[in-house]
Amino acid sequence: MNYKNRREKIMQQTEDYSFLYVFSGKAPMCSADESYPFVVNRNFFYLTGIDRENMALVMAKKDGKITSTLFIEPYDEVMARWVGGRMRAEEAKEISGVDDVRDIYELDDYFAGLYERSYRSKEPTLYFDLWRQQFDQRETDGITYANKMREHYPQVAIKDAFKLLTGSRLVKDKDEVLAVRKAIEITRRGIEAMMRHIAPGQNEMLMEGAFLFSLMSNGCKETAFQTIAAAGERATTLHYSDNNQVIGDNELFLSDLGATYGHYCADITRTYPANGHFTERQKELYQIVLNVQKMVKEAARPGVSIRDLQQLVIDYYKEELPKHGLNKPVNEYYFHGIGHHLGLDTHDVDGGLGTVLQAGNIITDEPGLYVRDEGIGIRIEDDLLITEDGAEWLSKDIIKEIDDIEAFMNR
Repeated sequence: MNYKNRREKIMQQTEDYSFLYVFSGKAPMCSADESYPFVVNRNFFYLTGIDRENMALVMAKKDGKITSTLFIEPYDEVMARWVGGRMRAEEAKEISGVDDVRDIYELDDYFAGLYERSYRSKEPTLYFDLWRQQFDQRETDGITYANKMREHYPQVAIKDAFKLLTGSRLVKDKDEVLAVRKAIEITRRGIEAMMRHIAPGQNEMLMEGAFLFSLMSNGCKETAFQTIAAAGERATTLHYSDNNQVIGDNELFLSDLGATYGHYCADITRTYPANGHFTERQKELYQIVLNVQKMVKEAARPGVSIRDLQQLVIDYYKEELPKHGLNKPVNEYYFHGIGHHLGLDTHDVDGGLGTVLQAGNIITDEPGLYVRDEGIGIRIEDDLLITEDGAEWLSKDIIKEIDDIEAFMNR
């Protein structure tokens, strides 16, 4: 992947005489001397390809010239014996394409030196990723460092780079699409492993375990999100994740899950009968969901918004559900969105539900139908690549037709 081009594309949208800081992050402490697993900041990874903690990327623009400097932890021979070696400067240069690699402890002095020598004639603008989802969430490194620079340089303008960074990630290049395809293929193998092993009387956690074992057997250690493995009425809870109950004989089993490849995510949901055979009522309702999922795929194209696709589902359900004895308002049976953008995050960056799709977007197509009083929860989810004139099923090889499911489970 050409990380240099990505950096330049973003910096071309900033003011002249500006700096943009992006941090890789650091794992917070968990308990005693244990920390939580490290999860790299996706914007940092998108711009460098590096998956290491306690690093910073600083991109600068002056007189139209764009430069990048990468700050990394120094190599420590003692720590290497305990936890493995830190990344050396030459490796960081090779992966990221950044030629200027320095010690992370030089980060503060880097700006101070430049400001003193050449920026006093015009005050520079500093850009940080100031994303915050919840009021009381822990500060990101971007917010912390922005506050630090605001304290030390109150005369310098500070702006939020979140939209610049996420806007660039919306349209996937060919390498990103390939990574998502590979994540989907690994997911397909995991789903088929679950379908081969499932049987009434088993526990949901065994199905999750079969999926995870398959992923690791295929070189994938990181799931895209917490796996949902829900049977019967539990499948009517959208984000059920206990995965610890016994699967009944005539129950449907819903699995919402995804593998990753190079941090790029798959997000797939399949619903199938625990005993290998749909009841007539299950077939009836399943086919409704499958029909509208196909309608969404056919409607998805540049110029259409996810909100438009959502309305398509609602309108179809308003007409179709009463024919099958489902007479409550649609939101009693379908209470979530039709999809979201997909990429380095499962719920990837987007411009809002009303933003129109464009070629290169990857979105999910995931209608559901939840009839709690019948103990039936159905969701069918695939990943779509928006093309110039429509949409492509990236996950077309993961079976979902009723006959195909029953044939696979009973062979």
